[in-house]
Amino acid sequence: MTSIQLNAELLRNLSIIAEDEKLLKRAVKYLRKLVSEKEDPTLFTKEEFFQRVDEAKKGPLYELKEGETVENLFERIE
Repeated sequence: MTSIQLNAELLRNLSIIAEDEKLLKRAVKYLRKLVSEKEDPTLFTKEEFFQRVDEAKKGPLYELKEGETVENLFERIE
């Protein structure tokens, strides 16, 4: 099945169970479970962000020279 066909099937089934509150609650609960299994590893909370910033401040400091790219910097520090 293509993604368009799967999407149509999902919407068709949702429209059927939307009339039954109990089934709809079960479907939402299961969908939340599926979404939580596919967490984006690049997402993090505000607290996690600032913790990473604080940790980065403890490490070495590198400055780019004029006209230097990040790739050049990596070559220089290796």
